[in-house]
Amino acid sequence: MRLVVLGSAAGGGFPQWNCRCPVCTLAWEGDPRVRRRTQTSVAVSADGERWALVNCAPEILSQIQAVPALHPKGGRRHTPVASVLLTNADIDHVAGLLSLREAQPFRLMATPAIQAVLRANPAFDVLAEGVVTREAVTLGSSFELVDGVSAEIFPVPGKIALYLEKGDVETKVEGEQTIGVELRAGGARFVFVPGCAAMTDALRDRLHGADAVLFDGTVWQDDEMITSGVGTKTGARMGHMAMSGEGGSIAAFDGIEVGRKVFVHINNTNPVLIEGSPERIAAGAAGWDIAEDGMEIRP
Repeated sequence: MRLVVLGSAAGGGFPQWNCRCPVCTLAWEGDPRVRRRTQTSVAVSADGERWALVNCAPEILSQIQAVPALHPKGGRRHTPVASVLLTNADIDHVAGLLSLREAQPFRLMATPAIQAVLRANPAFDVLAEGVVTREAVTLGSSFELVDGVSAEIFPVPGKIALYLEKGDVETKVEGEQTIGVELRAGGARFVFVPGCAAMTDALRDRLHGADAVLFDGTVWQDDEMITSGVGTKTGARMGHMAMSGEGGSIAAFDGIEVGRKVFVHINNTNPVLIEGSPERIAAGAAGWDIAEDGMEIRP
């Protein structure tokens, strides 16, 4: 199984287009310690010929262009991308679908709740009926994601997409709105969890023994956006665990045996984006890699 990180940043990418937080400022000024990143999606394949996307970021066209294995090959119309699976309805995970509208057949998979969100927005009707097959996949079900790769989706604590929020918002709901994906091929097992508000016993059991886990790395500390001067929400309010601290994901992974641990979906304010920063060193010392666009993961 091959997995390519097409994009590794949280919503807005890095640097964010209108941000001069301390970390984005380094990027705007060309500091070599930081690398630009697009919004999170991954591609997975068993044979290197047929690929599935998990999430479809707004930058999906440039992400495809950056990975030769995803380029069209032969004929006037072709793509190695056979299917797309969505982990939630966030803008940074679904907006790229609007760029895949050139009457190209592929399977679009999501939970019934996420499919309903897409159905309610007529903009997504550009994915023509009879061309793009919309498939509802259920929690706990196992299905073929792409030739040779099976997937199982499972609930993780999270919340509904920002644009769907009304009134009081529950941030640790376990249901169809926020899911993780377990990928299996050739005896290997990868787990992709780009958004997670809390570690549960069920999630610990799911992660244990995986060859690789790509996990929510949105913020280093819960009040990071506030202390950076660019927001008023905590990581918890956004539905994301912090990396650090007693209740953070680094501590939560204690005792979970994983072949490779990779933080993905990294917010522009997160200092782990700075190579050599104390936070980056601390994450590395705890056994974590920091995802970059183009990173490839194999068993």
